[in-house]
Amino acid sequence: MKSFWGAFCLLALAACSGGQDAKVDGLAADNWVTPGGDVGKSHYSTLADINRDNVNKLGLAWSADLGTNRGLEATPVVIDGVMYTSGVAGRAYAFDAATGREIWRYEPQVDMQVNRTACCDMVNRGVAVARGKVYVATLDGWMVALDAKTGKPVWRSDAVVDRSRGDNSTGAPEVAGDVVVIGNAGAEYDVRGYVSAFDLETGKLVWRFFTVPRDPKLGPQDHPDLEPALKTWDPDSRWDVGGGGTPWDAINYDPESGLVLVGTGNGGPYAVSRRSPKGGDNLYLGSIVALDAKTGRLKWHYQETPGDNWDYTSTQPMILTRMKVDGEERPVVLHAPKNGFLYVLDRRDGKLLRANALVRMNWANGVDMKTGRPNLTPESSDYTNGPKIVFPASPGARNWHPAAYDPETGLYIGTVQDMGNAIYMTPGRKPLARRMLNNDAALLFTSDLEAILPTLPPPLRDAIAARPEMKWVKENPASTELRAIDPLTGKTRWSRPMGGWQDRGGALATAGGLVFQGSIDGHLRAFDKASGKLLKEIDTGTAILAAPMTYKVGGTQYVAVMAAWGGGGFPYVPPYSAAYRRGNKGRVLVFRLDGGPVPLPPALPPLAVAPAPPRQAPGVTPQTIMQGMTLFFGNCALCHSNQPRSITPDLRRMSEGTHAAFKEIVLRGLLLPNGMPRWDDRLSEKDVDAIHAYLIDLQAKVRAEELEKQKRGLPLDAPGLTILSNY
Repeated sequence: MKSFWGAFCLLALAACSGGQDAKVDGLAADNWVTPGGDVGKSHYSTLADINRDNVNKLGLAWSADLGTNRGLEATPVVIDGVMYTSGVAGRAYAFDAATGREIWRYEPQVDMQVNRTACCDMVNRGVAVARGKVYVATLDGWMVALDAKTGKPVWRSDAVVDRSRGDNSTGAPEVAGDVVVIGNAGAEYDVRGYVSAFDLETGKLVWRFFTVPRDPKLGPQDHPDLEPALKTWDPDSRWDVGGGGTPWDAINYDPESGLVLVGTGNGGPYAVSRRSPKGGDNLYLGSIVALDAKTGRLKWHYQETPGDNWDYTSTQPMILTRMKVDGEERPVVLHAPKNGFLYVLDRRDGKLLRANALVRMNWANGVDMKTGRPNLTPESSDYTNGPKIVFPASPGARNWHPAAYDPETGLYIGTVQDMGNAIYMTPGRKPLARRMLNNDAALLFTSDLEAILPTLPPPLRDAIAARPEMKWVKENPASTELRAIDPLTGKTRWSRPMGGWQDRGGALATAGGLVFQGSIDGHLRAFDKASGKLLKEIDTGTAILAAPMTYKVGGTQYVAVMAAWGGGGFPYVPPYSAAYRRGNKGRVLVFRLDGGPVPLPPALPPLAVAPAPPRQAPGVTPQTIMQGMTLFFGNCALCHSNQPRSITPDLRRMSEGTHAAFKEIVLRGLLLPNGMPRWDDRLSEKDVDAIHAYLIDLQAKVRAEELEKQKRGLPLDAPGLTILSNY
């Protein structure tokens, strides 16, 4: 048996090294050769030294401080005793996988102005390793090849087509034969999606596939595969703001077919009525596209969310494996995107084999298995003519957090979120423009909807409250579970509740009968994969979102995970998270049997009352403050949540020095190296003065409220009207 699995591992390693004869079912053993473990990215390991019987002896082997308080989402790669991984903004690291000794680290020079259009933190989801090189993408869209022994750059290629737009890159590269493939992000802004393939040795661009057509007035499309897609768009679509479709994650190479499978992103803007006024499927939004790895030509596509109106990306991780379906052994791709279905497709031709609903949904009521199309229900989910409550919510039934596929049980194991959101078009006609957040749709998650409703204007409040889906909201506003699911039936074999809707850590399954998962409360947990029974939990003191992995060096099996809160909604640190209690010290944590305790970061001190703000400048009026609030929420609030313990500055607590330098920071980039972009191209001095006036007013109100709480003996972070109004 050991030689059987060893042969599989060698095949997987060959693929990681650019070989052409590897099989997708070469499962991970001593080495973990891709962020998903194997070529198919099953997040499953054949190692069994750590198992049901001894996992209670698991303890810390080593840890590494990565010097960041921003999100860590990568799963490390381990090859021949060396761990390679990525961190914030495309940093890369190599460690001795047995001892934790740092071999090298690479810190790219990143244009931090890119944070203007990086919606969801400065995260990175991993590296690829092949032919003695480590490949990583930087946040500002450069594809970099590093020498695996030294970490020195071998080549650096620009993966951005137009740097006047909001492109960025947060995904893991994928080695596909002789090329390395990377996608782009930024669909919420003005970006048109594409994937780029670079020669492994030289970094030369080999091919590029756009996932959205361009304006037909500019002439023929970039490649012939876009001509049929163009017919699914209104000719008068808002081509000037890109259209979206960005493939920011979920790129898988199938060496058996020579195809690169790419999950594509949401439409930009969200509302199809603003993007493509006459409607249409809007290919290739919300799709899996299968491309020839040598040429980039389209071989097949399957659109999971036609005409995407709800931010239902298809960029969630895919798993390539083999399954017996209807009596026939098939090579399949398992995919659970945001939209709530778990799909099983034949990866040779994209034929739909199964589509099972995992959560409550009302944007569709099933999938027609003959046509492969969802049965859309616009009467329940089209919010362009009035607010609707749509299930699932825009964070998705599944998101970037990897799931595992266990070939022993045939179960798909991952976090599933059952939540909706109220969606409505904001008043007025917001102009769509370059390098702007181009969405008119406002979202209110059902997890908090009943608390928020009383604060809304009466017409909006009443329209939402009258929706029939409020029954669902009252029954279960939101729940998140780790589930073991039969992909062919959609039935759950077992489930474990998570701490809250933001708690969606990735999963690892092993031949030792275990499922490992981290939680944002800072615990690494091991479950019995047959029953879901909790067998072991370790308090690390650091929030965990990334998927754990496992490897073996010198006869010892290790389990490793990257830990830090971040990603979508990163400024909002949940009160139940380790980041709220102990800060957000980004670390790699590695465990083994008979290891030691994890050193916990020190508890954060109690919140202090907000300092007194300066006096308002002469001439500031209530209208000035209202204008400042509008500008703040239109430009600043995505990163500055103004919440307790936020990992970006809480601007309700600015110091005297920050107030004095406010204009230099916002307009002229005083703190640009720290990640705070400048805004002189979008905001005037008068605009910045208005924003500052709003924040001075807000800080004064918060200070007064907190002094009152202090007087009454209440915690300063207890809910209050000021905090709620800034939700």
